[in-house]
Formats: sequence, structure tokens, C-alpha cells
Amino acid sequence: MLRIFRHYLSASVLCLFLCENSITFAVLLTAANTFGPADSTLAHTLQAYFVTVFIPTGLCAFLMLAAGLYDDWLIEDVGRALPRLVAIFAIFIPVVVVSMTVEFDRGAPKAQDIAVWYAVWASAAFAGAMIARVGYVAITRVTFAPRRILVVGVGKLAAEIEYLLSQRPHGATEVVGYMALTDEPVEIPQSRIRSNKSSLLAVARENGVKEIVVALSDRRGAPFQPLLDARMEGVTITSYLSFWERETRRVNLDALDPSWLIYSDGFRIRTVTNGVLKRALDIFASIVLLIITLPTLIAVGIAIKLDSRGPIFYRQDRVGRNGVTFTIYKFRTMRSDAESAGIPQWAAARDPRITRIGWFLRMTRIDELPQILNVLRGQMSFVGPRPERPFFVQTLAAEIPFYSERHRVRPGITGWAQINYPYGASIEDAKAKLSYELYYIKNYSFLFDLLIMLSTAEAVLFKRGAR
Repeated sequence: MLRIFRHYLSASVLCLFLCENSITFAVLLTAANTFGPADSTLAHTLQAYFVTVFIPTGLCAFLMLAAGLYDDWLIEDVGRALPRLVAIFAIFIPVVVVSMTVEFDRGAPKAQDIAVWYAVWASAAFAGAMIARVGYVAITRVTFAPRRILVVGVGKLAAEIEYLLSQRPHGATEVVGYMALTDEPVEIPQSRIRSNKSSLLAVARENGVKEIVVALSDRRGAPFQPLLDARMEGVTITSYLSFWERETRRVNLDALDPSWLIYSDGFRIRTVTNGVLKRALDIFASIVLLIITLPTLIAVGIAIKLDSRGPIFYRQDRVGRNGVTFTIYKFRTMRSDAESAGIPQWAAARDPRITRIGWFLRMTRIDELPQILNVLRGQMSFVGPRPERPFFVQTLAAEIPFYSERHRVRPGITGWAQINYPYGASIEDAKAKLSYELYYIKNYSFLFDLLIMLSTAEAVLFKRGAR
């Protein structure tokens, strides 16, 4: 794993991303040099490269990211990724053909014939990227050497690591064994436990271990000297919480120690620089999205009125930054009498209170678009934890430790929890989403926000997390 802009990314997946887009760039650049006019001025040449090479390459990268093609499960299963690849192909090729035809063949009598060659070059670029993807899967399965770790602990936390990594047949991390250096109850199979006859450092050396993970329920009983000996020999020592955060990209609330939150790095979302960048992104993205979706907003408003009686917009109190309550705006997706008893209710799967048009709005998340107004007012951010109702906040804060910490930042239209976990409908769901929200707050960066925005496109297109 690499940590880039405070977010954990797979080094091999990053290499795949760079390789695929480098191939696309190289093929399009060759096509531009082949078909471009030789006597162009420098300014026109640079413009031509921008239109015919840089924009299509960027579009291809955007589409691949937005389609989730760098998710582990889609990288491993090319067959399941194929429909998404075909959809990207259908968008990418016409864009390249049009951009090159317009830029290089203005007024050319055989521009239509030459466009065929552009399509061939664009297809070659895309095919090259796909060959790189298939090659990546084949090479990593045969030659990839996972990072070997040794776990100190044989109890509950160690068992969670064993289960987590067992779900990844081609994972980047391999546990060579577990060592019982304390008297905690054993929850690891005996076959996986290393003998204590050899020292911790000796076991690490014998097995090529570069990292030792301390997974003890009571860290006060951690063996100081063996860990110090290993650290002095260059072996990385990682706490269970940091290891879990890195591997799952969320925080384990069940094992969360307040001292880890206090002493670990991160939580820089409210610095002056980050605050200015985030607010600038909020305003820019909101204005652009408002302009693009204006016809949709009008059409949805009409559809809601025709579908059921009641107002177009739904106003509701939500808890924002620092616990301040504000009024949120959404398209109405439920009947007007959805809470006639006056008691707030969780939204359930196949909720009968949802209208016919409401199902569509929720599945596509179009019902969230009016929240752009909340973002422009500064009550919300484009990316952040989902704003919750005061009634539920009181309940959840009493049931879930650290729940109130999510209110350190502005709530968002989309967020790390929203794209990684389904719509919350219980205390357990809220707890699971909080694990993602704390990870986001801890590891915030400007580019992390951009990554979440791209991932939101996948969630909308493939209906992940809606209810």
C-alpha cells in the first residue's frame, strides 16, 4: 500500500492506472503526429495536441475511474468488467474521432474517410490499455509477492486479521503466523501459531517479514523488549488499528482506543489551506452541477407534482457542523403523510411510503440535487458525512462511541461512507458508516475529495448504496 495525499492506495493498482493511460496517451500522440498538418504554427500544434491527445486521454482516465474499473474485484474479474469496458469504448471512440476530424481535417474533401483511420487509432489505444489490464492480472497472480507480516497476538483482534485476509485470495498481504507473547485467550487455529522457542526477531528473519502487527486486546501487556529489538533491526512495527485502517480504509470502532485518535496523524481538514481549497471546490462543483442539471431539476419537479399530492421539495432539520441544526432541501420521494404519527422512522428497503417517482429519484440519487443550495449557503460541503436528523443523532450518540466526532466537519451530499456502504437503516448501519466517516475526516485531502466525487459517479450509474 502507498499513502498518497493521505489516502491509502494499492501500489500495483496505481501502476496499472499509469500504464493503461500511458498507452492511451502514446497511441493518440502517434496518431496526432501522423495525421496532423506538418506546417502548423507552434500555437496551433499545441492546441491540436490538447484537443486530440490530452482531452481524450483525460476522458478515458475519468471514465475508467468513474466506472469503478480500478476496484479490486473488477480488476481480478475481467469478465465482469467487460460490460463497463464496452460502455466506455462506446463513449471514448466517437470523442476521439470527432476531436481529430474537427481539429486536423477542417474542409478536407476526404475527412469522412480519414475519420475511419482515427477510429482505428482510437481502438488501438483502447485495446492496448485492455491488454495491459489482462497482463496485469496474469502477472500479479503468477509473480506477485505479497507483503509478509507477523502478528503479535492470538486473541480476538488477531482472529479478525485472519478472517479479513482470508477473504482476499490474491491479497497484497500475507500473515506468516501469530505469536502468543501474552496470556490472552486463544482464538487462532493452533496450526497458525508460531512457537515461542524462537525470539520474535528470529521468526521475522526466518520468514522474510518486513512488518510486525501488534494485535493485542490489552496493549499494556505488549512485550516491550522483543518489539524494540525488531524495530532496531529495521522491521516496521504497526498497531492493529493502523493496520486495519490501511487494509480496509476505515476505522475499527469495536477496537478503537481514544489514545490512537489523539496521537495518530491526520485530522487536518480544518486547517486554513484545506478549508479554503475545500470551500472553493464546493462552490465550483455546485455551480457547474446546477447549470448541467437545471433541465433535469425542472423535469423532476413536474414529475413529482404529477405523481402524487404534496410539495415538490422536502424540508427537514438536520445536524451540521459543530452540532448546529439547519434545514436541508431534497426532492420529495415519500408520501406527504409518511410520518403522520409524528415519530421519525428509518428508511427501509422497499419502503411502502416511497412514491413511484420517488423510487427512481432515490436509486439515481437525483433527490439529493437540491442540497446544492445548502452547499452554496455554506451549511454543507459537496463531500462529507451524511447529515442526520436531530432525533436520530441523540439516539446514535448515546449508543455509538465517538459518533459526535462526525460533526467536526460540514456534512456532505456524497461521502466516503455513502459510496462504500448502503443507505443506513439501523444503529448497526450507522456504526458501520461512522467507521468510514472517521477514516475520511482523519485522512482528508483535496484530491481525496476528487476521488470520492469520481467514485460517486459509479455509485449513481450502478445504483450502489441507494434505498
